[in-house]
This record gives sequence, C-alpha cells and structure tokens, in this order.
Amino acid sequence: MTSPSNDSTASVSEFLLICFPNYQSWQHWLSLPLSLLFLLAMGSNATLLITIRLEASLHEPMYYLLSFLSLLDMVLCLTVIPKVLAIFWFDLRAISFSACFLQMFIMNCFLAMESCTFMVMAYDRYVAICHPLRYPSIITDQFVVRASVFIMARNALFLLPVPVLSSRLRYCAENIIKNCICTNLSVSKLSCDDITFNQLYQFVAAWTLLGSDLILIVLSYSFILKAVLKIKAEGAAAKALSTCGSHFILILFFSTVLLVLVITNLARKRIPPDVPILLNILHHLIPPALNPIVYGVRTKEIKQGIQKLLRRLHEVK
Repeated sequence: MTSPSNDSTASVSEFLLICFPNYQSWQHWLSLPLSLLFLLAMGSNATLLITIRLEASLHEPMYYLLSFLSLLDMVLCLTVIPKVLAIFWFDLRAISFSACFLQMFIMNCFLAMESCTFMVMAYDRYVAICHPLRYPSIITDQFVVRASVFIMARNALFLLPVPVLSSRLRYCAENIIKNCICTNLSVSKLSCDDITFNQLYQFVAAWTLLGSDLILIVLSYSFILKAVLKIKAEGAAAKALSTCGSHFILILFFSTVLLVLVITNLARKRIPPDVPILLNILHHLIPPALNPIVYGVRTKEIKQGIQKLLRRLHEVK
C-alpha cells in the first residue's frame, strides 16, 4: 500500500475502513440481520417499482413520486451496504481514494434528495385535500418531471462541494477511517489541513436543505389538518387523513432515525463511538426497507397491484 505523503493527496491511493473499532466482534453477528434488511429493502422496492410500472391504475403523479423515492432508496442501499457486508464477510477494508469520495457524494446527495421528495409529496397531499378540484390541473405528469429535475439539481449543486473540498485536503497522516462508510467527518479529520471550512459548509448546506424541507412539510400538514377539521361530513375527515397516513409514517421513519443519529453524534463523548457508526448504517437500511411495506400495507391500490403481480408470476410458473 502506498504510504501517505506530506506533500500531496495523490500518494493516497486508498483508505482502510475499520468498522466498530472498539467492538469489531459486533460485525460477525450483525452481518446476518443487515443482510436480511438489505434483501428486504431491495426486494420490496423492486416489487413496488414493478407493480407501479405494470399496473395502469397506478400511473398517477402520487405513485410516480413514490417510484422516485424507491429509486433513491435502492441507490443509497447499493452505495453503502454491499461494501459494509464485504468488510464483515471478507475483510475487504480497502476503498480507493476516488471511490471513497464518490460514496460520500452519493450518500450526502441522495439523503437530501429523499428529504426533498418527502417535501414534494407533502405538497401533493396538501393540494389533494385543500384544493381537490384543482388537483388534476396542478399535480400533473409534467409537474412530477419538473419536481424530479429540481430535486436532483438542487441537492447535487449544493452538496457536490462537500466531497470536492474533502478530496482536496492533504492527507499526510494515517489513512485508516474509523467507520464502515466514508462520511465527511470520518475522512476529513485524517487530514493535516484545517478542516473548519469543510465542516462548516457541510453543516450549513445540509441544515439549509433539510431545514427548509422540514419547514415546508410542517406547513403543508398544518394546512391539511386545518382543512380536515373543517370537514363536517361523517367519516370524511378520517378518510382524508388516511390518505396522508402512509406518507406521514415514511417521514416519521426518516426523521426519527436521522434525529437519533444527530443526537448521538452531538453526544459523542458520552456514547461509545461504535453506536453512531451502527446508526449511520441503519439509516441507510431501515427507511428503504420499511417505506414500500408501509405503502403496500396501507394503500389499497398498491396492495391490489402487488396481488395481481403475484398471480401473474404464479401463472407463468
């Protein structure tokens, strides 16, 4: 392995990922549940995508947005989990310099894209409940295309500097990353340069993006709740809220895991360092695994579409 140089980052050809530096025995028993969660996440999202693609009744903007969310979840899983499992099973700790920063970009960018997708889905539900007559003219296929382009462009442009700034640092000390994945903090703190601006930019960019999404989501659901409380028809309020139930649960999964991860990182001195590492991995697994299941269980149209898909597969056999 090429040893790091004091003069150039080019001499650093790879990093070594050391999962759970204090409790490396964890990885042996963790590999099985993580593998099952990974298979569940990939299988359930693939099933949801195929169902929406084949079922004509699901060719609507709301389900297109859900398909986009599933694609984001699958990319996140494929970016992080196979490498983690390779470390657990085959001790393949090395990751190239370029692959490390590519992983960092995808993780930062796609997590922010998920947050932005939840915001667009909240707006979709706001229009559906607060302006039902205008819904077909506002939430169209063209709206979904424009929203998807906005989600990708906004987050890619704002978060691209994070791995770029980190990759331009001089790595003149060790190249051992005490993490299972290439997070900005874990990598940049190996540098012998001042990383204040690097960390400040990520903090400001991430919280500006996630914070603005959260504010708009809260506003959307505030308007939805206000509108629902005005509905006097018996059972109409419950029916209106049930259409938002699945979406709200997805946001809760995403936000809760992210909040716990943030709190544990802030309280790093009081919590073993392996705990935030495990939570970071789970944040790339639990929401992707549960999102399609929640929609499949709670949405009648998707449930029927999956049943039709299973019948087709059974007939083929």
